[in-house]
Amino acid sequence: MFSLNFKPNVGSYSFKPQSVVVHYLLDDKDLKKNLKSVERKFRIKIPVLQEKNILSKKNKQINISNSRSRPDNICIHKFKTGDKFTVDYFRNHLAGFIHNISNDEILTLHIFIPDFSQVKIYFDDEEYYYRTFIEGLSLGNYAFDKYKKDTAKPKNLTVVLHSQDKKLLQNAIIKNRALIEGITFTKDLQNEPASSLRPFELADRIKTTLTKAGLKVTVVDEKDMKKRNMGGLLAVGQGSDAKPRFIIIEYKPKIKNKSLKKIALVGKGVTFDTGGYCVKPWQGMLEMKGDMSGAAVVAGTMLAASKMKFQNEILGIIPAAENMINGEAMRPGDIVKTSSGKTIEVGHTDAEGRMILSDALHYASKQNPDEIIDFATLTGACAVALGLGVAGLFTKNDRLAEELYKTGMKTYDRLRRLPMWDDYHKGNESKVADVNNDGGRWGGAITAAKFLENFVDKKIPWAHIDIAGPAVANDLTNYSKDYMTGFGVRLMFEYLSGLNSKN
Repeated sequence: MFSLNFKPNVGSYSFKPQSVVVHYLLDDKDLKKNLKSVERKFRIKIPVLQEKNILSKKNKQINISNSRSRPDNICIHKFKTGDKFTVDYFRNHLAGFIHNISNDEILTLHIFIPDFSQVKIYFDDEEYYYRTFIEGLSLGNYAFDKYKKDTAKPKNLTVVLHSQDKKLLQNAIIKNRALIEGITFTKDLQNEPASSLRPFELADRIKTTLTKAGLKVTVVDEKDMKKRNMGGLLAVGQGSDAKPRFIIIEYKPKIKNKSLKKIALVGKGVTFDTGGYCVKPWQGMLEMKGDMSGAAVVAGTMLAASKMKFQNEILGIIPAAENMINGEAMRPGDIVKTSSGKTIEVGHTDAEGRMILSDALHYASKQNPDEIIDFATLTGACAVALGLGVAGLFTKNDRLAEELYKTGMKTYDRLRRLPMWDDYHKGNESKVADVNNDGGRWGGAITAAKFLENFVDKKIPWAHIDIAGPAVANDLTNYSKDYMTGFGVRLMFEYLSGLNSKN
């Protein structure tokens, strides 16, 4: 793939050897006239066949080799606004484009960003509009190939972005640099084989990377967990030779301000999930290296936040365990006492994520944050309900729900709110303990969220985000096809950015 160097450009331009242009045209009544303006702009003559192709309803893109002068190749892509147009359009297109040219010998890529006025009704602001182009190239450029024998050194590629506002474009490049560093860290953790990312290794990776970024990272081992009575986390991890870890990440802005918020982010960190004695079928285990995606989202978000020097205090909390099977593994029917003092009847050993989160959410509550947001690949039921492109949002706080939903629509890390009615508590009732971890067949994503609710201080606004669907590789976009996706980092980066702007 490429080592990308983004440069903003407004006004005049020139093309060096081995350069490629991507130029967008709005598919409207002026398409033919605007196509002629492209010919004048780049001093080319579009062949009749190519002109007919781009003017037809079926074709979206033509590529023109320009042997007589620079640039060497021009890609003309037409786009159409309307009901089917989304804020993800250019991000998705460029993610596919850069992947397709990954083997080409290109030195410079020019992206001519369409006038913001053409798409203004779809975007909150012009700077974020520019960011979608840069994110698309960055996301499409990702590859996890560290275990391949033959890997080529990344080729240098200068990306010149042509827009109307250079300052906004420069800001977009700076924010993208921090964001993509966080997303890349998240995806690298998600895609790592479980054999090399056991709980202590996850803790080590997070501590090494985030400490270098100026964050304070504390790793609690199983002996200290026993002192803290973290029975939920200990029970899930007791079947593995690699014992659990509890990871605490602290980010505090250098500028102290009493009006700043303290946000707690909690992430499920099951580094591999066999299902325990309620063992999964083998097909269900293939993607279980990614059952720590919630933890990865928290770690990546905090890395990006530190790089951008966000003004609010952020606390990251990650319970990490491996749900394995040996003579010490928890059994169905066991009763576990958590750090909150509440007890859990183990109705199902494959409902382990909510058990480790019980201790993490209680710990988060004790830190008195202004908000708690947790991320977890918690239930297949959520993926069944919403599909692979949308995460489930669970909260009783309407303000928090609205802000997270709006942010998700802006970033295309989309959320759908599901009910949190107290009727669903019945699914988690136990005759022998305070709560049962098996919520039953019906409304499984909701009963899981209601289980978690038992361990959160009711006075603190809290949202649970079930990312079981969109965390996993899927064919819905060009940047989610091949690897675990990093879903949630764009969402949180933008949400925390919004909190900054309100201070």
